[in-house]
Amino acid sequence: MKQGTWIGMLVLLGVAAPWAGEQSAWGEELNWPQFRGPRGDGTSLARVVPLTWSAEDGVRWGTAIHGRGWSSPVVWGQQVWVSTATEDGRELSVVCVDRETGRVVQDRKLVDVAEPQFAHRFNSYASPTPVVEEGRLYVTFGAPGTACLETETGRVLWERRDFVCNHYRGAGSSPILHGDLLILNFDGSDHQYVVALDKRTGRTVWRTQRSIDFQDLGPDGQPLMEGDLRKAFATVHVAALGGRPTLLSSGAKALYAYDPSTGAEWWRVEERTSHSASSRPVVGRGLVFVTTGWSSGQVLAIRPGGVGEVVDANEPAEAGTELRVVWKTKRSVPKKPSLLLLEELLFGIDDSGIATCWVAATGEAVWNERIGGNHSASPLAVAGRIYFFSEEGKTTAISAGREFRKLAENQLGDGFMASPAVTGQSLILRSRTHLYRIGG
Repeated sequence: MKQGTWIGMLVLLGVAAPWAGEQSAWGEELNWPQFRGPRGDGTSLARVVPLTWSAEDGVRWGTAIHGRGWSSPVVWGQQVWVSTATEDGRELSVVCVDRETGRVVQDRKLVDVAEPQFAHRFNSYASPTPVVEEGRLYVTFGAPGTACLETETGRVLWERRDFVCNHYRGAGSSPILHGDLLILNFDGSDHQYVVALDKRTGRTVWRTQRSIDFQDLGPDGQPLMEGDLRKAFATVHVAALGGRPTLLSSGAKALYAYDPSTGAEWWRVEERTSHSASSRPVVGRGLVFVTTGWSSGQVLAIRPGGVGEVVDANEPAEAGTELRVVWKTKRSVPKKPSLLLLEELLFGIDDSGIATCWVAATGEAVWNERIGGNHSASPLAVAGRIYFFSEEGKTTAISAGREFRKLAENQLGDGFMASPAVTGQSLILRSRTHLYRIGG
């Protein structure tokens, strides 16, 4: 599909308008405002980006970022933002670097935490990705704090430190913007809910508790592995389904669909054999695609339903129910990386480095290939290619199509936990210790 056709479809769906920001002379997007980019699905409209690079060639700049954080970079205009934290989680900060030079232009500590919650060593205390728009940055660290900053000065415009949630293994859900709302998940061992804030003031507009009762999970009536079974790390997503905006939110054991303006639950798909969902849903071809997390995780292709409908992903839908699981698979299922939907094909990479291409409509596996390495970052689709970023610092580029064709492998830095960003003709990559601009 041509680039102009893509843009027309996005405008028709009302998806592109909120991020219709600065563009390059070639019409490519300069802004990458949230986790997984302008459309929240890991796709970029750039037509030219680097294919090969190394530490000695192709890196425009590399900037050390203090502390430890797995949040992905976001870009607005000349600013690139990331959050970070000290190893012990006692100091939570944001850092802004200049897009052209890589120079640190703002470095602001936002929160002091006297007694940090436990975070698993694999996680960090700054894993949720900020979201940025003209003049404002919104950043969350989960329960320790959520804040809105003026991007020009770094001044805090409002903050919230009153959300109660035991993240159990650390926070991971990133916020998104929808109109005047800042929306984010809180799925911990003690509380599970979704909240929408007025982005101008930080005031709570609505808060919705998860509707699944977790108290019946244990064989003796007591919760089994309470924290893991209740925990989730996923980021919400708003898509036009059935002609109306729908908020899709993965909890510990279900995918929920809410009214984004009120928080009212419309429908849900339960999948109680897995837990700790981490991916952001992708939508297209009349279906919602999502991975369900750990244990016996699955890829689900869901046909949206009507208000009040509930189905079990592992049971046939009742007669007359619109909501249903069209197909599912347990083979090579990503637990942390999100999926990519490109026209009629769905792509994913599991945590152990096995990449798969499925037919989106049917779930038929087109190919299944070992890329290698371990993977937490979500893949990127740009310029007819798919890029995979490993925890060992290897980037693998393949052709985005029915035929598996490896195009390049590049080694840089000390490993990628964060997902990439694209600005103009450049890639912005965050390793464990550095932020890089590749090409452009």
